[in-house]
Amino acid sequence: MSFEIIDFHTHPFIKKENNICAHKDVINMTAETTLEVMKELGVSRICGSVIEVGNNEDIPAKLKKNNDEALKLKEQYSDFYIPGFHISPDYVEFSLSEIERMDKKGIKLIGELVPYIDGWQRNFASEEFSLLLKEAGKRNMIVSFHSMNDDAMDEMVKKHKDVIFVAAHPGEYNEFMRHIERMKYSENYYLDVSGYGIFRYGMLRRAVDTFGADRILFGSDYPTCNPAMYIGGVMNDSLLSDTEKEKIFSLNAKKLLKLR
Repeated sequence: MSFEIIDFHTHPFIKKENNICAHKDVINMTAETTLEVMKELGVSRICGSVIEVGNNEDIPAKLKKNNDEALKLKEQYSDFYIPGFHISPDYVEFSLSEIERMDKKGIKLIGELVPYIDGWQRNFASEEFSLLLKEAGKRNMIVSFHSMNDDAMDEMVKKHKDVIFVAAHPGEYNEFMRHIERMKYSENYYLDVSGYGIFRYGMLRRAVDTFGADRILFGSDYPTCNPAMYIGGVMNDSLLSDTEKEKIFSLNAKKLLKLR
């Protein structure tokens, strides 16, 4: 059986300095080759944010530059790309203005937010971030975030059950089980399979058995990670049914993103 694939977790780039692949010096990588690689693997759409490694002194300028680059990629990739944008609890007014700006452009995906890359001084449970989440919730936005600091993530999700969260990276056993607990008390909590965790045999089966297949999203974290490995990890998992694989690969993302 063939499956449509939507990669919910990518970090596309135009500028070479925003290519976060560790081995880019041995690969010809451009915005054009990203499109080629993904389509050759059967990926129909990619989602995600532009990331610039390194904390500049002017963080808002850095975030706005990355958000603008995501919009330029949207122009280049058209419907193939669903951009995510960055905000920061350290700059509330700036972040609120970015939420409004992106909402006017029809952009409903925030993140993947990676605090250690964008120099956050506050965490997911801060009052400042709570203000941003309330605004995101009012505008029916999706908040994708890098999994870190389990206690702060617990507090964030419990406080904002009306916000749609997508946690990146299942993690090792203890981290993954904390994701499971959050799934139980928030129906708006989703998990993307990118990064570490999916290689642990039986992880996806446990997730599906615990809360069903409807809140698991396919993601690769390209260009940090090789998307072929993650596609194979789901496609060739004999513990999953074709119906479950189809939901993970695309149906869940389509429903979440309101795609046809």
